[in-house]
Amino acid sequence: MTRLPVIEPERTPRPIDPGVRIGHVHLKVADLDRALAFYNGVLGFELIQRYGTRAAFISAGGYHHHIGLNTWESAGGRPPAPGTTGLYHLAILYPTRAALADALRRLIAAGIELDGASDHGVSEALYLRDPDQNGVELYWDRPQDEWPRNRDGVLTMVTEPLDLRGLLAAV
Repeated sequence: MTRLPVIEPERTPRPIDPGVRIGHVHLKVADLDRALAFYNGVLGFELIQRYGTRAAFISAGGYHHHIGLNTWESAGGRPPAPGTTGLYHLAILYPTRAALADALRRLIAAGIELDGASDHGVSEALYLRDPDQNGVELYWDRPQDEWPRNRDGVLTMVTEPLDLRGLLAAV
């Protein structure tokens, strides 16, 4: 463990730099081939690099990796029991509604069940589980000028049922 220097905490914390982004997520999986069958075979991510049977890095568009998959501490393991801490879900942002519709088409073709599907006003989202029972959200964001706001301009997100047939029509 790296020992950090002691500094005085700020009385009023400054916001994080607005250019900060989540770069990637690394998931512990029980079976690397099974995980790759889902993330590559069903969702369509590209395999960038594989380290034998222990780890793989996958991405969209040739990036070095958006998702890391490994069995370093989890080969043959079980998902965390309900009621324990851990990852709630990873969210994968699609660039357009049509791209999200294609993801839904892929899920249906693979026989993968959804846990839910919601219209949040700001986005439309599909919720499911990967083979290791990690929560996965597939979503697209509406343009910001279409986001629901109240009279004072405050964002008013909602959770309404998503029209899946309407989404599929966007393919």
